[in-house]
Amino acid sequence: MNTIDLAAVALICGVLAWSLARYAPKAVPASNLAAQGVLGVVTGLLVRNVSFASLGSDWVAVVAVALGTLVISIAGGALMGMHRDVSPLTGALSLVAGGSSGVVSIAKELGGDDRVVAAVQYLRVALITAAMPVVVTVVYSGTAAGGSQADEQGSLPLIFGLPLIAVIVAVGAAAGRVTRLPGGGLLGPMAITIALEFSGLTTGLTVPVLLVQAGALLIVWQTVLLFNRESLRAIRRILPSAFALIMVLNVAAAGFGVMLAHVAGLSQLDGYLATSPGGIYAVLGTAVGSHSNVAFIMAAQVIRVVLMLFAAPLIAKVFLRFTPRSAEVAAAPASRELVLAA
Repeated sequence: MNTIDLAAVALICGVLAWSLARYAPKAVPASNLAAQGVLGVVTGLLVRNVSFASLGSDWVAVVAVALGTLVISIAGGALMGMHRDVSPLTGALSLVAGGSSGVVSIAKELGGDDRVVAAVQYLRVALITAAMPVVVTVVYSGTAAGGSQADEQGSLPLIFGLPLIAVIVAVGAAAGRVTRLPGGGLLGPMAITIALEFSGLTTGLTVPVLLVQAGALLIVWQTVLLFNRESLRAIRRILPSAFALIMVLNVAAAGFGVMLAHVAGLSQLDGYLATSPGGIYAVLGTAVGSHSNVAFIMAAQVIRVVLMLFAAPLIAKVFLRFTPRSAEVAAAPASRELVLAA
């Protein structure tokens, strides 16, 4: 990326922040909304080059597996919510098995503690990604090494792509506000991007890696600013439980992989990679390196990620409705006045 591109990215970040500061809900900082929107566009673009036709009649089984993973995630989160340092809602969001950065970015807006959600979500991705090479090599006798090269030929020039991203983010955020969509700053742009992808109107659109990394870093940084001694102690106390529940989730997903492989006529390795509850890019690299059924695996993974992100607000509504307000307050950590500091 040359100096002009870097300047363009910096300019678009400023435009996004200004636009969202003026038109987006005031309850969420403009910078955070801009970061949410960028992540929403990136997630929406995952549907590109994914051949859902490769699922054939097995799409029902793939969706069923994704729903099963969601149910196990919610159940695990509910168990975590029994800990005195975690509310049931925060526990549920912490173990949502997909789109970790996206879930973290909207956790506070949905009523959860984004500090706990961030700690557990990134632990989930780290553990599952770290375990993947071992499982692939030892259990399935496959090749864990590998990677994919993004085909950037025919990509839309940044001078056109960045304004389009800005429009998608701004319109998505505004639509989320009008429709009162929880997490609209993320889900609005993601839904618009998916619709545009299916209609073929975003051909060649890519989000610069620098912009994606800046958005993710901003979300992490805003969350880090909220940590204090009390919250760090609370997270330390729940880590053993979180670790155990993440391992259970991974094993359960592997079990789903066995069933999916049997139903869809895949290899056991393909089934495992298709149902892995985290690390979508690690899954892609492993699938390519092990000469697996990349088309099927990526279609299944994209369905999982999109489903989890759209389900997060619904999960929040259910937990807020059926959890006594006193329980949420009791589990909530100390003052969160620093949330606007970033």
